[in-house]
Order: sequence, then structure tokens, then C-alpha cells
Amino acid sequence: METLYCQSCGMLMTSDLLGTEKDGSKNRDYCMYCYENGEFKQPDATLEEMIEICVPYLKEEGKTEAEARALLESTLPHLKRWIATGEHAG
Repeated sequence: METLYCQSCGMLMTSDLLGTEKDGSKNRDYCMYCYENGEFKQPDATLEEMIEICVPYLKEEGKTEAEARALLESTLPHLKRWIATGEHAG
């Protein structure tokens, strides 16, 4: 099985974490925490806000705040959602 990462928050996704479209089908680009029923759960979130949302989860996994922030700032801008908006971290 291919490795899928949410194209909004960068989370590694398994089949049970895939977001959903309006018709209930699975979306392979976005996770259930970012995308549900064909829409982003935080449609107005900026890249910086998404980084702030994600930092605590990476800290739970054992990263320091600085490590979490650096990882997110280097990866999230390259994901489909943020490329489409032209946003950049920093």
C-alpha cells in the first residue's frame, strides 16, 4: 500500500483516517481531521495557523516545540493545500 500524507496538515494517513467527500467517498489527499463532507474543517485557516494547530500533536509524539515548528515550517508549504493558496511559512 502506498504511503499517504494529508496534503493540509502532513499527517501520515491510514485508510481509517482519510477525509470524506459529500457523497461519503474517501478523499486520499486529506485526513478526517482537516477534511470532512467535501470541505475543509478550518476553511479559513492560514498556513501559520495550521502550524500552530499541529505543533501540540508533534510535541505529544516527543518532539520539542522548536523541532515540531521547524518540521512543519519545512514541510507544510509543499503540500497541495498550501501550494494552491501560495502561502509560505515564516
